[in-house]
Amino acid sequence: MSLKIQDLTVLLIEPSNTQSKILQKVLKEEGITKLDILSNGQEAINYLQNSQPDLVISAMYFSDMTAIELLLKIRNEPLSQETNFMLISSETSFAKIDPIKQAGVLAVLPKPFDQRDFRTALTAARDTLEVSHLTLENLDLDNLIGLIVDDSKTARRHIMKLLTSCGIDHFLQAENGHQAIDLLHKEHIDFIITDYNMPEMNGQELAEYLSKSEFSYLPVLMVTSEADSSRLSAIRQAGVCALFDKAIDTASLKNALNNVLND
Repeated sequence: MSLKIQDLTVLLIEPSNTQSKILQKVLKEEGITKLDILSNGQEAINYLQNSQPDLVISAMYFSDMTAIELLLKIRNEPLSQETNFMLISSETSFAKIDPIKQAGVLAVLPKPFDQRDFRTALTAARDTLEVSHLTLENLDLDNLIGLIVDDSKTARRHIMKLLTSCGIDHFLQAENGHQAIDLLHKEHIDFIITDYNMPEMNGQELAEYLSKSEFSYLPVLMVTSEADSSRLSAIRQAGVCALFDKAIDTASLKNALNNVLND
């Protein structure tokens, strides 16, 4: 039987009683009853040493740490490193939001948020918990190999988790464009998912290189937290098949892979 949003187990970390009550009400309206509530980061770390919720919903600031500090601790613990994470915050600073996205999150929602966006994030959490295979016409899914290019280990792990939810089990990894090119000359690869901001050779430079090489047939998908319109335009012109925000979800990735791999 397919999982439903109502089946999710959720950990809410919110220091504000008022905001906590608002989120509890919204979760109840979505049918979620398996809910635990904490108010600071250390409580959450202690909780996650013994329990693995399907989704953590977090504020940005606590009395003892920030959400990025909490998330990095979660990602460094074997038992919790793949836990789905959603941030709800009124913070708009790129410098503070980007590290959260780089560490692998399902969603970053503002305060106040649109309940449709909230439901989409819950759906994304559900989608990571069950495999929904790609529908490929001319490729064998069991032998499909993806190359994930990102200088962040946690970001690569997040992408691998999403790909696994799409029925893809074989991956290679590279930390920048140069490493990716070296791998392409040694290994068979069917598609590439790359970050934009990386040292030595970034995602745009990698895509431009590939478009002019013997690997021009390879579909390249890019994830980025870049917001500058001129840079995004340049990325699209570099030969990228699909462009995603860092807070990518399984359904969007699956749809894009079905499109580019069946083309």
